[in-house]
Amino acid sequence: MPAKAFSERTWRKDPDFRALCRALASCRTPQSVADLLRDIGTLTELYAWSERLKVARLLMEKRTYREIAAITGASTTTITRVARFLKDGEGGYRRVLSEYYKRQPKRRSTCSRTD
Repeated sequence: MPAKAFSERTWRKDPDFRALCRALASCRTPQSVADLLRDIGTLTELYAWSERLKVARLLMEKRTYREIAAITGASTTTITRVARFLKDGEGGYRRVLSEYYKRQPKRRSTCSRTD
C-alpha cells in the first residue's frame, strides 16, 4: 500500500491526522502531552518543533532575524518559514502564543523613571 501524502487542500480532513489532533486535545496536563509527543516523535523532531515555537515567540516579540538566529541557533530558512506561517498560516502559532502570554506574569520594568 503506498504511503499517503498530505496536500494543502486535504491535510485537515485526513482521518489519521484528525485522530492525532483528538489525541493531543485529550491530554489534560503538559506531562501527558509530553509523554504522547515523545512516543510519536523522535528527539530530533521534538527539538525542531520546540525551536520553531520559540522562533515564533521571538518573532512576536519583534526580535530581528539575526537576534533570533543568535538566541536559538535556528537557520534563517527556519525563521523565514515560521514568519510566513505567523503571517499567512492558520493562526496556530498566534493562538497558542496568545494563550502563553496571557498566563505569564507581567514583568516589571527594572528601569527607574526620573521625570
